[in-house]
Amino acid sequence: MLSALRNAFKVKELRNRILFVLAMMVVYRVGTYIPVPGVDLSIYKEILFGGAGGDIFSFLDLFAGGALSNFTVFAMSISPYITASIIIQLLGGVVPYFQELQKQGPEGRKKLVQYTRYGTIILALVQALGITLTIKSAVINPNFFNLLLIVVSLTAGTAFLMWLGELITEKGIGNGISIIIFTSILARFPSDITRMTALVRTGDIGFVNVLFFLVLAVVIIAGVIFIELGERRIPVQYSKRIVGRKVYGGRNTHIPMKINQAGVIPVIFASSLLMFPAVIAQLIPVRFFQALAGWLSPGKPVYIIIYAALIFFFTYFWTAFTFNPEELAENMQKYGGFIPGIRPGKATEKYLDKILVRITLAGSLFLTAIALLPYLFTAITKVSISFGGTSILIMTGVALETMKQIESHLLLRHYEGFMK
Repeated sequence: MLSALRNAFKVKELRNRILFVLAMMVVYRVGTYIPVPGVDLSIYKEILFGGAGGDIFSFLDLFAGGALSNFTVFAMSISPYITASIIIQLLGGVVPYFQELQKQGPEGRKKLVQYTRYGTIILALVQALGITLTIKSAVINPNFFNLLLIVVSLTAGTAFLMWLGELITEKGIGNGISIIIFTSILARFPSDITRMTALVRTGDIGFVNVLFFLVLAVVIIAGVIFIELGERRIPVQYSKRIVGRKVYGGRNTHIPMKINQAGVIPVIFASSLLMFPAVIAQLIPVRFFQALAGWLSPGKPVYIIIYAALIFFFTYFWTAFTFNPEELAENMQKYGGFIPGIRPGKATEKYLDKILVRITLAGSLFLTAIALLPYLFTAITKVSISFGGTSILIMTGVALETMKQIESHLLLRHYEGFMK
């Protein structure tokens, strides 16, 4: 691995991309310390984190890297962007106009990205307005101008993070939004280690519980690596074609179908989507919505059931969005490719679809099981930590995807990669 990292820094383009990502991570962390003006932080924390919805906002704070608890300009993080992305993707499955855009290639994707940006700003404005009205009593001088300044500051912070994420994707390595989430979770790691150490010293948790957590963390990391690297290879043969005096084709290859085609996207989507109604419920002071906020608190039975169902759903949904058996079968037939024992065309499409459904079932069950393991830890030890399963799952998945991209750059330039 060390030799692969050295090789990565030997390639100028790759070195610049890695350094750019590190620089943008620093920019993000600096932004998490820029406070929103005109708010009494002690009263603010009592309002958001002291009530029944404290668990929800603590979970949100994890994805904001502590920015929400300190009420900085990045307090809402990129949760509005993730919610907007989910809405646009769902519309792509049911609305003909968005379905057509998905089929238009790069131009269609540009329009979908633009709609996602618009949706992000709208959702950010709504969320910022809700938070501002909720913490109105914590505002030092709650006149119209100061309240408007808070709404604009929070919305601008989310818009900046959206732009920063796109910039990292374009000029850096890995997915920009995932890198931001990775940085947020990583930033909370030292404080959680300190808190766990203090609990061990005071005797609130025993050494056995700490050991159990470490084993659980290793199992989650190993599980993520297993499902990320696991794949089924479908053999493909290409028939020979003679054009003039030249012979084309006649080679054997394979289609790599990953066990978990969706990566950690289902976990990120499920976590974000489940937090959104809970936050809305907390912002609307109605008894029913308050009860809903209690039901959807992380760790509660209703939360766990819906969380598992959403991971399962988004695994299939995102796999269907990224892997198209019909298009693949058409391209294979067009260039003379076929799967041994399977007729080209519709039969190949049905075969690929059947295989995809089976391996996605295994991947979704495995991903859901790994995501729910931390709740087993909390149930047994009665200790809740913010860098639990969801955090480890996302961090491992993002790190692995980033390493794969670095690996592809190295192999392209005839260097040895991470995975020998």
